[in-house]
Amino acid sequence: MLFPARPWRGTLGRMSGDTPVRVHTGMAEIDAAAWDACGGAGTPFTRHAFLRLLEESGTVGPATGWRPRHLTVTAPDDGLLAAAPVYLKDHSFGEYIFDWGWAHAFERAGGRYYPKLQVAVPFTPVTGPRLLVHPDAEAPERLRRILADALVTLAEREGASSVHVTFCREDEQRALADAGFLTRLDYQYHWENRGYATFDDFLADLNARKRKTIRRERREVANQGLTVTPCTGRDMTPALWDAFHGFYRAVMDRKPSPAYLNRAFFHGLSEHLPDSVVVMLARDADGAPVAGALNLRDDRVLYGRNWGAGSHHPFLHFEACYYAAIDHAIARGLERVEAGAQGRHKIQRGYLPSPVYAAHWIVHPGLRDAVANYLDEEREAVAAEMAVDAGESPYRREG
Repeated sequence: MLFPARPWRGTLGRMSGDTPVRVHTGMAEIDAAAWDACGGAGTPFTRHAFLRLLEESGTVGPATGWRPRHLTVTAPDDGLLAAAPVYLKDHSFGEYIFDWGWAHAFERAGGRYYPKLQVAVPFTPVTGPRLLVHPDAEAPERLRRILADALVTLAEREGASSVHVTFCREDEQRALADAGFLTRLDYQYHWENRGYATFDDFLADLNARKRKTIRRERREVANQGLTVTPCTGRDMTPALWDAFHGFYRAVMDRKPSPAYLNRAFFHGLSEHLPDSVVVMLARDADGAPVAGALNLRDDRVLYGRNWGAGSHHPFLHFEACYYAAIDHAIARGLERVEAGAQGRHKIQRGYLPSPVYAAHWIVHPGLRDAVANYLDEEREAVAAEMAVDAGESPYRREG
């Protein structure tokens, strides 16, 4: 589908007629190398291969309420200049920066909140590029503005109530704010590598009580006869993926939200992103897998994603999701471990609050005003919460 070449006039200015913006209903319609060259390879999750795997596995699509509407900006002589992963959504599941309250309020007032547009990586609370721009493109800010304008136009043409750009980079949030989007602040807990050579170096940086606690928790896991080892996508056999899928379902079935990821998705990771996958696989004394934590990585960061376990083992979750991740990051010289959404208990394990960003376009003026007021108050509350959490840091204070 191609937006008409005629200029579009509105509160956000003009969409250039000589820079066509196309809407795609699947990643298969977009050249993989061109997408990745626009910054899609900025994290494993915005790579063409990952987004296409979500679609081809059936994890994303009309049946799950995530209908692809990806945008691309092209020029006749320069090819793909900019892009954005976009979904038309019938619900707010799988987003991690939630707007359920806005939807309920608007519908109680007689409005229709769904469908809406979501610019995001489905089921993935990881900061990364959302307004992808080719690094050699001229006037990158102009291209971001074209994408922002196109998102608003697409919302209007799809009858969507709103546009939500979640887990974007801070510079992208500023660009969207300049285009009239409302800004939102949230936070997660990340571990930063302060130049540690070993896990013991990390422990030496903590206060004595927290250091003792971590050592005790790791010892308790070992005393149960459990070992946790990192497995790349090349190490993960179909049988191991089947086991991990079972662990994942066992955990998700105890939660109110659905199990988003299916067996085909996990199997596809070894085929499409073998070197990005790091599964912290836990085995018992007989060598049988009993639990695991799925991570993806790039050259700088290890991203914790999904935990699964067939049965309960004290402290194994902490070992597989947090301590083994730190071990791996130190051994590989990575800068950071991002441990996913939520969980203040991560603070005591060396993971400190780090801001995450979102931007929102609301079509209805009354709802927009209400959301804007809410976000003003929320930003102050989030900043205060981050300050409190930072004050609980387990790291030793100099002096």
